[in-house]
Amino acid sequence: MLNHPPFRHHTQHGVSLLEVLITIVILAFGLLGLAGLQAKIQLVEVESFQRAQAILLLNDMSERISANRANAATYASTTTWGTGNSQPTDCTSQAVVKDRDTCEWSNALRGASEQQSGVSTVGAMKDGRGCITEVQAPNLATGVCTHGIYQITVVWQGLHQTAAPASAVTCGQGSYGTESYRRAISARIAIGLPTCI
Repeated sequence: MLNHPPFRHHTQHGVSLLEVLITIVILAFGLLGLAGLQAKIQLVEVESFQRAQAILLLNDMSERISANRANAATYASTTTWGTGNSQPTDCTSQAVVKDRDTCEWSNALRGASEQQSGVSTVGAMKDGRGCITEVQAPNLATGVCTHGIYQITVVWQGLHQTAAPASAVTCGQGSYGTESYRRAISARIAIGLPTCI
């Protein structure tokens, strides 16, 4: 009779190690994805903060003009306020309401309300600028009597490229390199004439 050698069961070694390595690779890709997502979330958060600051500064100037209705037309100018403007950092020497308003607004656009290391201003948007233009001049002529309309625009530099602002918004145009980095927000205010009926 033939004797067969006993069957030996061969077990595979290293399968658990291979499974662990595959799990580590999958986990590493997942963590890289989370890191990328976190970076995008921070970018969006900064962009959102800048837009909120721009809205606050836009409302600030709208209220200043509304409070000085009799001299609203004097706020309209070809001057671009904020970054690159030569307004003094201390506006207390400005006697006229309009001059003090535009000086304080210019400083706020530059971010003077908050400083980093006591030197650079970081309290607003990156390279914030503002413009005030007259869309319709007030007219007290008999039979006409139109109110003044003023457009206030706040622009700043975004952190990534998007669509450029509408061509009608010229405030800060050419100040940020590629126009797709320029962000803009505008509002129009109408200042009525009390003598119009």
